[in-house]
Amino acid sequence: MKIHIYQLFTRLFGNKNSTNKYNGSIEENGCGKFNDITIKALEEIKSLGMTHIWFTGIIEHASLTSYEDYNIKADHPDFVKGKAGSPYAVKDYYNVCPDLAVQVNNRMNEFEELLKRTRQVNLKAIIDFVPNHVSRSYKSTAKPEWVQDLGQNDDVSYSFLPQNNFYYLPGEKLKLPTSSNANPYVEIPAKVTGNDCFTATPSVNDWYETVKLNYGVDYLNGHTKHFNPIPDTWLKMTDILLFWAEKGIDGFRCDMAEMVPVEFWHYAIKRVKNDYPNILFVAEVYDPNQYRGYIYRGGFDLLYDKTGLYDTLRGIIEGHKWANDITNCWQQVDDIKQHMLYFLENHDEQRIASEFFASNAWRAIPALVVSCCLEKCSYMQYSGQEVGERAPDAEGFSGHDGRTSIFDYWGLKEHQKWMNNGAFDGKLLSEEQKNLRSTYKTILNLALKNETVNKGAFYDLQWFNRDNDNYNNRYVYSFFRYSEKEVLLFIVNFDNYEQHVKLNIPADALQLTGLQSDSKALVVFSTSTDNKPFALNQSFMLDSNGVLIVKLR
Repeated sequence: MKIHIYQLFTRLFGNKNSTNKYNGSIEENGCGKFNDITIKALEEIKSLGMTHIWFTGIIEHASLTSYEDYNIKADHPDFVKGKAGSPYAVKDYYNVCPDLAVQVNNRMNEFEELLKRTRQVNLKAIIDFVPNHVSRSYKSTAKPEWVQDLGQNDDVSYSFLPQNNFYYLPGEKLKLPTSSNANPYVEIPAKVTGNDCFTATPSVNDWYETVKLNYGVDYLNGHTKHFNPIPDTWLKMTDILLFWAEKGIDGFRCDMAEMVPVEFWHYAIKRVKNDYPNILFVAEVYDPNQYRGYIYRGGFDLLYDKTGLYDTLRGIIEGHKWANDITNCWQQVDDIKQHMLYFLENHDEQRIASEFFASNAWRAIPALVVSCCLEKCSYMQYSGQEVGERAPDAEGFSGHDGRTSIFDYWGLKEHQKWMNNGAFDGKLLSEEQKNLRSTYKTILNLALKNETVNKGAFYDLQWFNRDNDNYNNRYVYSFFRYSEKEVLLFIVNFDNYEQHVKLNIPADALQLTGLQSDSKALVVFSTSTDNKPFALNQSFMLDSNGVLIVKLR
């Protein structure tokens, strides 16, 4: 089944405050709440062509914001990134972030009400599961009575024991790169840092705000595995998944899944799906050599492909890769195509419209068509992408880098125009932004609802046009999607200049699709204002960054 996921960074999505003070506090810059994600907002996301929402940053994490009235103290500044803190430095797996609630002591109920609203509009809810590391201040205040905290029973005199939850550096004192002389954070013995950094002096480029969880792998002795008996961490983390599944969560986006042994995933996913067979597991895996292991051995439903199609499409837009390279991308994952989740933006990547990437939101449109219509893949969209969010500022901890900060309290300028103070009607958008969002909506709904795109066959036309003088294969990419019912032709132009194109169609493609070489077409979607009739054997012009989708049968 084809899935379209809308990633929504909860802290930012509903924030109506436009102050945007550098390194500002929650009082100065504001913060979106669960209650800001209204039925209207959810309906608009659904109508964009989405099936799921990934509510990012839900779980309680380390922060410099204090809620003393509710016995929630600010964490130590030595290991918190930004005023708001990283959502991937989890402080309590059994609770939600207090920043996101109108009534802090009612925050779980407010989140559960959001889940009800999401189901009401026939969307499904995904949250992060962060299995590899936790905040240095991890301590659950909301765990069930029978749950023992991570590290509670660890023997800290050993660097590694299979039943410990953390790794330790016995006899060593932690020295953080941001340590203050007046009131330094004290950790003795030092715990190993989240990015497998086995030193008591992690650098500023390490994940120094987190500590690595121990799944029974002895990294300092040849990565030997100690999985029998089942490590305590396996049991604790599986219980956390079951806790959220019972809340009604429809899926988990599993952070840095490849840093956790695939054997754990096999154990945990099988256990969760035994009780919740329809729950979705999405893996963040960067090494293509591990894709099949995490799907077939681990049990993941989807994994998102950063180092394959994303990097290729970005390279084409930036001019150092060719459209021809797309063919190699799909060939590398052709046997697992139904498990691929493609994207153009997420919280880790630079905004397409930023000066660090394309500086023009329209340059994403050809890549969008490839990402959501290629093969039987699924697709993920980042909130604000469809209105050209640019991330033009240095927000605080997050510098001027073209990314939307996950560490700071901030307002998204272009997204706020669409939000329109909670009306979610887009009335403050420019005409160009309205057209951009409408283009996304048309393409995403075609990709989601058209049966040929969902279930039909795929034919890459690129190989037969490599030597075609009327086809610039550096910038132009084309393919068929076909079924017994219809044949769709997709042609995109990644260039900033228009392209003159005359396709060569191989005989076997005509035979497979049942087309004639002079087949006429009905234009399904085009970025061009030229409504000239289309025929396979005729030349045509593709706009700069243009898209043409035609129905040939």
